[in-house]
Amino acid sequence: MPMTTPAPLHDADGVHDALMEQNAILCSANQHLLLATFDAEDLRAQAEAANRRQNEFLAMLAHELRNPLAPISMASAMLGRMPAPSTELMHIKAIIDRQVGQLSRLLDDLLDAARISSGKIELHKQALLVAEQLANAVDTVQARVNERRQQLIIEVPDRAIQVFGDGVRLAQVFSNLLVNASKFTPIGGSICLRACVIGSDVVVTVGDDGDGIAADVLPTVFTLFAQGPRTLARSQGGLGIGLNIVRNVVEMHGGSVSAASPGLGQGTVFTVRLPLLEMTDAPLVVVPVTPPPALRHHILLVEDNRDASAMLEMVLCSENHTVIKAFDGIAGLTLACTGAFDVILCDIGLPGMTGYDLVRSLRATLAQAAPFCVAISGYGQLEDRSRALASGFDEHLVKPINIDNLLQLVAAVPLKTAHAPQPFV
Repeated sequence: MPMTTPAPLHDADGVHDALMEQNAILCSANQHLLLATFDAEDLRAQAEAANRRQNEFLAMLAHELRNPLAPISMASAMLGRMPAPSTELMHIKAIIDRQVGQLSRLLDDLLDAARISSGKIELHKQALLVAEQLANAVDTVQARVNERRQQLIIEVPDRAIQVFGDGVRLAQVFSNLLVNASKFTPIGGSICLRACVIGSDVVVTVGDDGDGIAADVLPTVFTLFAQGPRTLARSQGGLGIGLNIVRNVVEMHGGSVSAASPGLGQGTVFTVRLPLLEMTDAPLVVVPVTPPPALRHHILLVEDNRDASAMLEMVLCSENHTVIKAFDGIAGLTLACTGAFDVILCDIGLPGMTGYDLVRSLRATLAQAAPFCVAISGYGQLEDRSRALASGFDEHLVKPINIDNLLQLVAAVPLKTAHAPQPFV
């Protein structure tokens, strides 16, 4: 019987060495995988921290820039309220208003871009009349169109066409498109705003006969910070944010937006499609609003910016209101607790005590007898408004304040019976 020859010892050693080598390779690969996982987590944490710092910086930037804009805006409002203002004065006022509005829109766009990138935009949806949203958008651009002697053609059906959406955001979409059309349309040019229903969609188009868009630029017009070729003068201005906001807001409403242009110098058409909620043949009914009777309110103004305080006092006194001023939170609370005021207009970032703490303490002291409290702040993000209302404010206004809106808000506040005078005429 033949004998089995045992395997050479060096062959067994070779197999063992190969297995050890493969095990070492696997251990090394596992170690690299763990390191890559830790690196990925670290990079994600760094990205989140960078995004958070960016949002905090943009919020602070908006606050710091809105503070000086507030007295400028109010000073302009007072120019318009002067008796028999000259043509030159009204021209100066128009320039100030236009530049303040442009700066305010740029700040809003920057903050919206940050909120969109971090997923912090919330929509407050309800049934909306398309005609009303377009009218609101036209109001924002009408002065610019008039100044550039442009023709704005509006073709909107008389029927009550509704969509389900956020009124503020949709008005922003259409105003951005109209501002964009006016910006890139020459003096004396034409802009056309049309709305119709096609199938189950509401279709809104904004067309112009302006600069047009080159074919190679067209696919990127909705990309954040994307801009076509500009001259060194940058006469059109802008940050390349508005159209990106338009696309994101429209898509959040379940719609779509597209751009078309035959080429440079041949105009552009932007088309927005939104899901139709309801359409009836009933004509739109405009209900006249009866203005409230003019009342003299006792107002406490708590604002540490002396220029803003002086201008706001001047605006309020021009409507025959009585204004008492405080320049820090502690002095403001002391005055507020006397119960002698109908309205308190209060900044948030105050020395001594924040506006939030002031109102919380006031509510704890006076309870239901507390006056109507309005927060006036350079912080304008959604969470800032929510925090103000949660602290006890009744309203939250962002600087620069729309003076007409503020005066209407104050006029609607009931007078306290302790010092309620008769309406003046």
